[in-house]
Amino acid sequence: MSNTQILRNGLLGTGLLLGLALSLDFVLDSSVWTGMKVSQSAITVEYCEFNHPKRLFHQPINTYSNLIYFFYGLLVFQLALKDFKFFEVKGVNSVRNSSYLSILLAANFIYLSFGSAFFHASLTWIGQRIDMNATYGLTLSLICIGLLQVLVKKELSSRVQLGIIGFLILLIASFLPLALQISSSILLPSLFLILLLIGIINYFQYPSQRIPMLGLLSFALLAIAIQIRTMDVAKINCDPMSIWQGHALWHFLTATSSLCMYFYFRRVKNLNLFKKD
Repeated sequence: MSNTQILRNGLLGTGLLLGLALSLDFVLDSSVWTGMKVSQSAITVEYCEFNHPKRLFHQPINTYSNLIYFFYGLLVFQLALKDFKFFEVKGVNSVRNSSYLSILLAANFIYLSFGSAFFHASLTWIGQRIDMNATYGLTLSLICIGLLQVLVKKELSSRVQLGIIGFLILLIASFLPLALQISSSILLPSLFLILLLIGIINYFQYPSQRIPMLGLLSFALLAIAIQIRTMDVAKINCDPMSIWQGHALWHFLTATSSLCMYFYFRRVKNLNLFKKD
């Protein structure tokens, strides 16, 4: 499968989901969310975008912008399928030899796409919990892939990979109650810091293989995203009716940052990841 095919499939899948979302937003209204507890975020008007209380998607721009996570999830999933043919091939990057972990990462991209869209569409308490859990899931998946590069010096069997995935799923699920005990302003930056340290350690382990620009780009995008989100919450340069919303840009930047970090761990210099079969 070539890079053109991967991108085409990703765009097609994302386009179909966009069409479905537009159709639902046209046909249904906010009565779908009736009976669900409203989130604290909605009560305090946390984000700049205007809340359309009668529409299915209360915050349409912040909802539709989550398609970027879905698109990247499709890309990673297709790469993981390609990687199965490299299983236990000597000399191949260990991320490419751990296809199941890439599939889990792709699943978390897609989980975050739907979870965050659900929250911004409904502005409900359960939506906010799922949104944050999916954010933790994506970050934990990247941390696991990074730890694999740092600690594991040989290929993992399918059974071991599936065992790791089972543990990760339980860990991600445990963050649902944990997030109610520890503020996201503490928990999420802590996970980002762990990921940063793993990336730095891995570079010094294999400086000839890593491409530092990918890692630097990942954290530069994350730093910009955090600043933009902070400005959006503070209502700086805020136009509630504009199609340009700071939190929507946060979605694009954090998704791209995560993809860059995945490629940082996955890519080996002089290795074409999208090489035609």
